[in-house]
Amino acid sequence: MLIKVLVENNSGDLCKGEKGLSLYIEADNKKILLDTGETSLFLENASKLNVTLNDLDFVVLSHGHFDHGDGLRFIKNKKLICHPDSFKRRFRKRDSSYLGLHMDLERANSKFDLTITREPYKLSENITFLGEIPRENNFESKNTPFKFENGEDDFVLDDSALVINSEKGLIVIPGCSHSGICNIISYAKKVTGVDNVYAVIGGLHLMNLDNATYKAIDFLKKENISIFYPIHCTKKIVADEISKLLINTLVKRSFSGDTISL
Repeated sequence: MLIKVLVENNSGDLCKGEKGLSLYIEADNKKILLDTGETSLFLENASKLNVTLNDLDFVVLSHGHFDHGDGLRFIKNKKLICHPDSFKRRFRKRDSSYLGLHMDLERANSKFDLTITREPYKLSENITFLGEIPRENNFESKNTPFKFENGEDDFVLDDSALVINSEKGLIVIPGCSHSGICNIISYAKKVTGVDNVYAVIGGLHLMNLDNATYKAIDFLKKENISIFYPIHCTKKIVADEISKLLINTLVKRSFSGDTISL
């Protein structure tokens, strides 16, 4: 299995970065694009990395924020998998700025072979889109800086992830973890029936060394995860703390243009 980081917040040696995420994944004889970033940069970086996106089996949208899905404007005629809430209009509370997708559901239906689901959806025998993640623990996703057009709180219920059942254990790939990385891991284990988590690769949405972050790290320590690639919405101070406290785990930051082989 390999993952190429097409877009991440930080530029790499070869590829530019932007605030957002796009991952090209080859696994279980499938070619998958998880998120598209904000602009066409994912296409430019794919070309630099000699990644061909013409024969993708699936495009998966982790959730409906512009920095993960506005790049959908630059592709078409693909199988697109996402949660039904991904096309809702949503805003930041602090300044009412828009942060949802600029593509609506009608346009997505016309451009893609669209599957929207709250339930887990199998992309192959060993790859599953988790759908809506239950918020079960008492420390993640308890507050939100986002709101819908009508002013109601937006807890980003569409935030999802991919899970790959490998010979070494589960590989969990969240886009942004608004639903909580611990909630995501717990649900991935429940959906697959596999208890061993081998690797976590993706955005953790952990910004500060606060009580919730340390509770999340305590959870992660108990999972005995072998490999951790915290990218995108994971502050360096948090990634460094994870590396310090998960002493038996390889923790490595990847940038735009990097290749992760497992």
